[in-house]
Amino acid sequence: MLLTLSRLGVAPRSVHRIRLHLPAHARLTTSVLERPERDEDEETEYWRKRKTEWKRKQGGQTFLDHLIVTVRAGKGGNGCAAFHREKFKPFGPPSGGNGGRGGDIYIKPTSALTTLSSVPNRVIGHAGGHGLGTWQNGRNAEPTVIHVPLGTVVRELPREDPRAAPDEWETEEASLQDLDYHAKQDKMRENRWLHYPRFHEANTYRDSFKDAEAALYKQERERRYERRQRQILNPIDLDLDTEEDGRTVDTTNQALGQRRVDSLGHLIATGGEGGLGNPHFLTDVNRSPKFASRGHEGERITLSLELKILADIGLVGMPNAGKSTLLKAVTGGRAKTEVAGYAFTTLNPIVGVVRVSEDGTFEGSTASQSIHDETNAELVAEREKMERGEYAFALTRNQALNQSDDPYGHRFDLFESFRFTIADNPGLISGASDNVGLGHTFLRSMERALALVYVVDLSGPTPWRELGVLRDELEQYQPGMSHKARMVIANKADLLGGDGDPQQVEEAKEKLRQLEEYVRTEMLIPPSGRQLDVVPTSAKYSQNLQKVVSLMQQYVIEQRTKPLD
Repeated sequence: MLLTLSRLGVAPRSVHRIRLHLPAHARLTTSVLERPERDEDEETEYWRKRKTEWKRKQGGQTFLDHLIVTVRAGKGGNGCAAFHREKFKPFGPPSGGNGGRGGDIYIKPTSALTTLSSVPNRVIGHAGGHGLGTWQNGRNAEPTVIHVPLGTVVRELPREDPRAAPDEWETEEASLQDLDYHAKQDKMRENRWLHYPRFHEANTYRDSFKDAEAALYKQERERRYERRQRQILNPIDLDLDTEEDGRTVDTTNQALGQRRVDSLGHLIATGGEGGLGNPHFLTDVNRSPKFASRGHEGERITLSLELKILADIGLVGMPNAGKSTLLKAVTGGRAKTEVAGYAFTTLNPIVGVVRVSEDGTFEGSTASQSIHDETNAELVAEREKMERGEYAFALTRNQALNQSDDPYGHRFDLFESFRFTIADNPGLISGASDNVGLGHTFLRSMERALALVYVVDLSGPTPWRELGVLRDELEQYQPGMSHKARMVIANKADLLGGDGDPQQVEEAKEKLRQLEEYVRTEMLIPPSGRQLDVVPTSAKYSQNLQKVVSLMQQYVIEQRTKPLD
């Protein structure tokens, strides 16, 4: 009889080979099941990502784009050891019911979420109901659905990963580590069997119980072998970029009068099977089995969730280039971005929605606020107005819009004909690939952007050099990623309006000319040699934003209507 989990095929986590005691034709080769060691480069990369995540959390923001989730499906209900009793039948047949099945775990993408902060670190499924007498089976548990944002990539962590939690067999192996032979035997039987009152010790000597125990261990070995084979050859790897609804479920052969079943998403962990009641162990030799099996443990896995935001346009620029101000200006102040005069104001990606009417008017151009100052400055000005009592008899926002001559006002929903999203990302600096600044961690949010837009500071000494650094960093993160670039926004071009010192105006025009020349000669997109558009703007004063939004809309339409390869 197999008494230890090592004999059952469970290898301790310190052992780097899986030993499965199966027939020779059913065993996997050692080369397939060997667990590779983590080399020094992988270890360095792991701690680099940990350091970057710590830096990004210092701002106190709740955005989360990477999460490790431990999933544990529901345990099956226990079987019941009972006998039927009624009048004139003092010795009825065995009548214990089977246990219910444990709850499965599903994962489902939804457009209602934009961050992984609402996803718990540990997910435990519901347990199945226990079997009862008079052949009453336990109730199957309800499934558990994990809702994640669209664009989430789900990967199963391998067993050798230090972040992976132990599965049900490794957990039991650890609990039996310090026990002697007989204590292990009793503990393993206690985890698997239920006995009729006062028959616990007598059952262990019966041949029928020993045969049932051997059959149960054989089933465990087969189930464990299939699990290990799936984890090695076909691990979970999902790209949740489309939202699912009930229409994805085939109801062609569904019975009349039945409610349509909504899609639960993707199955990631299967609940444990319910235990068997004592009628299942009835044989010609043993007519009154006085034992039943317990429910099986649910599947335990560890998942890595990585959110890649589905934004149409991604803004790429150096710190303090004005990306947050630009996003705030084109969205009419709806995007809650922080604007300040220091670097790395934005620590996490922020997505805003740009709404455009048929004549090209966008929502930001109809907003009452045309000057977008630093966030702290706006708060101070707002507080001073309140202290002076200027808001005592002021019109509300809706009243002011109703009395204005603006045909759009707060009814922009009636005129909206097109919308797209823009992602503001933390500043990218030279050496980000070596974890300088915030590193490359946040760039995963722009991998799926339909188009990228460079934002450079025209008031700086050499904005064209910034452009070259941005392109090189994108290529180091992912080769070919810079080919998505479509436009260069020369922000902070206030002097090009003609106001100010004539010498400074001429210097600004000369820098813009050099920037255009650099883009024309050094920033051609292979293989077609496509040239980037260069647009000077002033996001702070909402200047020349109409052209920016018009070009962005054109890029999005081209990519959305582009046929799939």
